[in-house]
Amino acid sequence: MYLHRKQTLYTVFVAVFVILIIGLLLLFLIPWSNKAGNEKNELVQLWEVGSYDEVFRVSGEMLQEKPLDYFLLILHGFSSYQLAIAQINNFDTLTYIDTCIWSLRKALLSKEGAVDGHVQYVLGKAYYYKGFGFADLAVRFLEEARRASYTAQDIPEYLGLSYAALQDYRNSVASFTLALDPGDEVQAVKEGEGEETKDIRYPSDLLLLSIARSYLALEDVDTAHAYLQRCVDISKDSRTMVVARLLLGSILSKNGDVKGAEAQYMAILAEGGENADAHYQLGELYAGGGDPIRARAEWRKAYSIDPSHKPTRVRLNM
Repeated sequence: MYLHRKQTLYTVFVAVFVILIIGLLLLFLIPWSNKAGNEKNELVQLWEVGSYDEVFRVSGEMLQEKPLDYFLLILHGFSSYQLAIAQINNFDTLTYIDTCIWSLRKALLSKEGAVDGHVQYVLGKAYYYKGFGFADLAVRFLEEARRASYTAQDIPEYLGLSYAALQDYRNSVASFTLALDPGDEVQAVKEGEGEETKDIRYPSDLLLLSIARSYLALEDVDTAHAYLQRCVDISKDSRTMVVARLLLGSILSKNGDVKGAEAQYMAILAEGGENADAHYQLGELYAGGGDPIRARAEWRKAYSIDPSHKPTRVRLNM
């Protein structure tokens, strides 16, 4: 009887002890869990209003306690990317880009199963901004994003640029062709009228210039010429215009159209002011046409604008 009572008391004691421990755990864990949940909700709200610097700071602090938290790694990486592309200083940009890559690569390692492609998409763009030496990784992750059926309009353009950096011009052109696909049409409705309109996104001058360069690398001069002309027709950026006209002038000169080439170089000088490359190329045209005096005058102008211009220095025997 005594032993039975002792066993019963022991059982009751153990049960009470277990209940007490569970209660204490709940007392501490539930508020902590609610706090963590609230902090994540706040992070989402900060992200939605574009407070990327706060998302970056808070997620970084939370990662110190939970370094493998997929949600925190993703937001830290995404906010790093947004801050990177907003920087003016290249060093600051690359610092944020490195953080973005570190965070998102770690997130991919901590996530089991398939992801939606958004992480690979941002990673691919981050590697593109890191520089030409990382173009292979940009292609890898952008292609993974596309295979995961992640849809973003600029994927083909970034793929085209990355393939071009790898000198894979056939894939570059194929990607650029997708970037020019008129399937980007978007139906819009005028407010208060109910009338449908089409908002058509036209290719940028830089995209046209990049496509032209890829076709030049493939020695498809006629197609390159067409894209360069389109670039010149729509561009409002003087630097892009200069590059496009210089390439057009080179094509026209090689095809024997001296007057056409001269017009491109003269247009550069008329639209953008003095330019060493334009004067140098004019000198080449005049030298090829048997006018060495006029040619040297152009080369001297090129040298006065840029004394370090190597082709000009060679021509002037300097």
